[in-house]
Amino acid sequence: MSNTIVLKKGLDVPVCGSAALLVSKSMTPQTVAVLPDVKGLLPRLLVKEGDRVLCGSPVIADKKNSDILLTSPVSGTVKEVVRGEKRKLLAVTIESDTVQEKVSFDTSDVKQALLASGLWTLLVQRPYGIMADPAAKPKGIFVSTFHTGPLAPDTEFTLGSEVSTLQKGIDALSQLAPVHVSYNAVGDSSFARLKGCTLHAFRGKHPAGNVGVQISHISPIRKEETVWTVSVEGLAAIGKLFATGKLDVRRKVAVCGPAAIEPAYVETVPGTPLKDFAPFTGGSAEGLRLVCGDLLSGTTVAADGFTGRDCSQVSIIREGTEKELLGWIRPIRYKQFSTDHSYFSWLMPWRKYEMTTNLHGGPRPFLMNDGYYSKVLPMDIYPVYLAKACLAGDIEKMEKFGIYEVLPEDLAVCDFVDPSKNDIQDMIAGGIELMLKEMA
Repeated sequence: MSNTIVLKKGLDVPVCGSAALLVSKSMTPQTVAVLPDVKGLLPRLLVKEGDRVLCGSPVIADKKNSDILLTSPVSGTVKEVVRGEKRKLLAVTIESDTVQEKVSFDTSDVKQALLASGLWTLLVQRPYGIMADPAAKPKGIFVSTFHTGPLAPDTEFTLGSEVSTLQKGIDALSQLAPVHVSYNAVGDSSFARLKGCTLHAFRGKHPAGNVGVQISHISPIRKEETVWTVSVEGLAAIGKLFATGKLDVRRKVAVCGPAAIEPAYVETVPGTPLKDFAPFTGGSAEGLRLVCGDLLSGTTVAADGFTGRDCSQVSIIREGTEKELLGWIRPIRYKQFSTDHSYFSWLMPWRKYEMTTNLHGGPRPFLMNDGYYSKVLPMDIYPVYLAKACLAGDIEKMEKFGIYEVLPEDLAVCDFVDPSKNDIQDMIAGGIELMLKEMA
């Protein structure tokens, strides 16, 4: 039986538009994209337009390590190779078949099976959040089986019935390193029945579900140490591979947000065109922002873009372009949420708000008071000092203030409460890029 770790700091953003617990549509898109959206991957194209591929066929390889592959999530014909400036590879689109055919993989060797199937790229290496190095020996592999971000998908609904599949994934990964699984201590979690791993129960507000926050309380990352992480959705895909010998990356994606029409779940594959979610936007994305991930740490994607490799949530929110008369000095703003007592939202803790992208102000100098951020970040770091060290490019201070322990997503809630309107996640990302460059 695991002990419960209670996190007293955090913030659940009360935004409306959570997905109803039902699958409104199950689909295999007519066109699917393979995106080289893996941090640390230098893509080398393996196919050309007109080539035939099966589900699991290699499409992109890493230039530094040709064993690391990105594979097709469907069978079909390569439709287009999309390139950007300086011929940078952006995507490979595949026109899917009506009847799907799959590659069969030899699963006797765990590492080779993960590399050949393309699922190795679901493993994220910390520090820095880069693609896992097959030659590295991590001190552990960490999995969070629940999400706490705004409107996050309910993993009990999406994966609660697939515990046996997740167990297959754990059995496989445990051959590479000790596996640690964190589950939500609130309610009766199906994932508490998993075996062959070290279980950790967490209770608290967002970001309690972030694997980086969990690692900081289980086994903090020190200099020269390496850990790997994988999402619970990625773990399910790994489990299916070792259960069947074939690639199956289908998942339930939560389509949600204050601007979503009848938010619900869609069963599909990574690389789905966002235009296929048009019923949730009323047929037009004008004036809307589409985000792969939650509203705090997700990635904005164009209306003609595709879902990412590990996307389990599509959030839809209105662009906040309107000007507000009198702004913050208005005496009553009952439609606005505040983390302090600036508005009357603290009198209505149950209320959900129809938020937009409006920042209600512009960037300004940092406040010297670290309390705004420390009260919502359950990690033993000083976020303001770390952000400033990243801005200054001071590697010694970045190490001192915890750059090895965090990724931008871990400080996303600090962005939300920041009265100075600074993009703290962008600062942390810049610091990580500098560390990768200087420590290479």
